[in-house]
Amino acid sequence: MIRLSKFLSLCGVTSRRGAAGLVEEGRVSINDLKVEKIGVIVDESTDVVKVDGDEVVPAQEKIYILLNKPRRVMTTSKDPFKRKTVMHYLKSLEPRVYPVGRLDYDTEGALILCNDGDLAYRLTHPKYKIEKIYEAMVTGRFTRTDALTIQRGIPLEDGAVGHARADIIGFFKGNTKVRLTLTEGRKREVRQLCKAVGHPVKLLRRVAFAGITCQALPHGHWRELTKWEVSRLRTLAGL
Repeated sequence: MIRLSKFLSLCGVTSRRGAAGLVEEGRVSINDLKVEKIGVIVDESTDVVKVDGDEVVPAQEKIYILLNKPRRVMTTSKDPFKRKTVMHYLKSLEPRVYPVGRLDYDTEGALILCNDGDLAYRLTHPKYKIEKIYEAMVTGRFTRTDALTIQRGIPLEDGAVGHARADIIGFFKGNTKVRLTLTEGRKREVRQLCKAVGHPVKLLRRVAFAGITCQALPHGHWRELTKWEVSRLRTLAGL
């Protein structure tokens, strides 16, 4: 017998702290009954626990993956509208892994997946200030004034204030290529920031997550992280 929060952590779905959020969102069920409170007990030998309708089981080994996510792909295990998800590219992989944070449907680039719930939780928590670098092609001529405005902070749709370091890479036929460095990962944050200064995003790519890049990794391809990369992630996350 084990608490649900610990069970979900062992499955790699989330950390013990993050489990409460999944329950509050109504995403967890035990024996096909939606869980209402996080403090329930799971019988590992008989109970069937599901997250988003998929059964989850404790991971026998930890695995860490880097995927070069293509555009027009959902960062979920499945999609009710039958759109392609990142799991399409990991069909041959065992055991099951879960995305660390999200990349928007129309955003491509570096996506880490793993079955280490505690690490995944910390890598996405604002407290640990994990650096994420994006390159965006935006409309119009992006200026240094625009960059300073984004750096100082701009209100987002959820009421928070988003900010990033913005560096101009170059100008291309009426558009500007910009590199943005963030330490938080709010929903569609880069797109909101750029739109707020009058330069909507046309193309967006995450080029690095915590210093890990997709260099030489084609779209839709993945590789396991090296021991050094995993060690570095755990150090950044305070584990």
